[in-house]
Amino acid sequence: MEEHIAFPMLLAPDRRQKRAVLIVALLVPVPFIAILPFGQIELPPVDAYIPVVDTVMLINDLIAATLLFAQFSIVRTPSLLALAAGFLFTAFLVIPHALTFPGAFAPDGLLGAGLQTTPWLNEFWFLGIPLAVIACALLKPYDDAWLVPHRAVPLSIIAAVVGVLALTCALIWLATAGADLLPPIMADTVQPRLAWHFLPIVVLSAIAMVLLWRRRRTMLDLWLLVVLEAWMLNALLFNKLVVRYSLFWYGGRVFSALAVSVVLLALIAETMVLYSRLARANTMLERERDQKLLNAQAITASIAHEIRQPLAALVANGEAALLYLAKAPPDLGKVRAALERMVGDGHRTSEVFEAMRALFRKGDQGRRQVDVNAIVADVLASMRRGIEARGVAISSVLVFDLPRIAAHEGQLREVLVNLVSNALEAMDATTGRARILRLSTARDGADAVSVAVQDTGPGIDAKELAAVFSPFVTTKPHGTGLGLAICRMIVEGHGGRLTASSDGKTGTLFRFVLPVGAADKIAAAAE
Repeated sequence: MEEHIAFPMLLAPDRRQKRAVLIVALLVPVPFIAILPFGQIELPPVDAYIPVVDTVMLINDLIAATLLFAQFSIVRTPSLLALAAGFLFTAFLVIPHALTFPGAFAPDGLLGAGLQTTPWLNEFWFLGIPLAVIACALLKPYDDAWLVPHRAVPLSIIAAVVGVLALTCALIWLATAGADLLPPIMADTVQPRLAWHFLPIVVLSAIAMVLLWRRRRTMLDLWLLVVLEAWMLNALLFNKLVVRYSLFWYGGRVFSALAVSVVLLALIAETMVLYSRLARANTMLERERDQKLLNAQAITASIAHEIRQPLAALVANGEAALLYLAKAPPDLGKVRAALERMVGDGHRTSEVFEAMRALFRKGDQGRRQVDVNAIVADVLASMRRGIEARGVAISSVLVFDLPRIAAHEGQLREVLVNLVSNALEAMDATTGRARILRLSTARDGADAVSVAVQDTGPGIDAKELAAVFSPFVTTKPHGTGLGLAICRMIVEGHGGRLTASSDGKTGTLFRFVLPVGAADKIAAAAE
């Protein structure tokens, strides 16, 4: 399956981005206009100027070309390859321009340069960006049809680099050994001679702007239009009969470097955006992985937590049956009763698994009309021996004629088993007062039923009370912190709410409320 990576610079610009480009485009002519009254002022020659400025442009153009080639290697569109090759061409041509400039590295320049070598290399350099943008604009309609195959991407980049290098070498030869084939631009080392050499740059920049404007689709297109605007103004104002070492001449090279920097800065900003997205994506993936591991641990721990009670009862009843069998004569009646309790405990273990499956399953499968009082009575009966063994008295107040509710019986039983087990464990350390387990049912308004479980243990501190329903938060030394979280999940899954209250001294009250109206909704959903 083909994967598409959305680069911000290759996406359609939004209103805010268009406004930013428009502001920059309006500001571009300002420095050109500001320098007009002073442009012909002659300044002293600075031999280091061209090497410094050309080095800056070389670095800018190489970085921009590298970023564009990198994007091409992913999106594989011919238009982007042509644009990257154009920026590489300007980078390559800057080198001989600096080497051949008189006075930069040698009085007459290197590479066998003549009087016309440097100005013609400068002319070729200025033509590079407009020609690259024209090629890019012409290729845009065919990007999808001529998408470069993955295996051909490295070869395409190498071919582009070799082609640009060969073209650069040919133009260097033309500007040095073949300089006689070209019309002279300079009359001497300072004064210009050719009056129209700026026209090809202006014409090609205008053509590039028109083509790109008609086929603009991305943020990169808009920023290229800004570069071409600066290119055209530079050609009009600074390349027309500009005397070397004048303010026009010094400023022209600076503005050229700044124009290329517009695209470079935009690409670097895009790189930062992509990096931040990648960092966020990695963080989200790590969080998702940790969450999956946490969920797996939670499910495993919750199953172990839920089946511990029926398994403990199963073992206790099995041990009791063995004791009754060891008597002489065996007490078969009590053995039968213990075995029946074991069978019941086995069924309850199965119900725990079914309740857990239903808990993580979508929909309302397994829900039916149930009697809350019957579930409370059944839980008390199954846990009575353990309750009495702890020296805990039971106080139950069940309101009769409660309306039935639509619920998963096994899940509600697990809620009660959890709450009762927590209450019993809380009272293990109670001394100096009676240990009483209070269970009650009642109506909660006209359309809900409530169940309350209260103990006389030490209670829960108010600071910890708000977090007791959070997963893996527990007030017990060896607790898993899952029981109350699962209880809340079950109750809320039934459309109810589970609350806890405590004064932190004389016990804790857990109360859950289940809506009666949920029965009609579930029945309707089932139909």
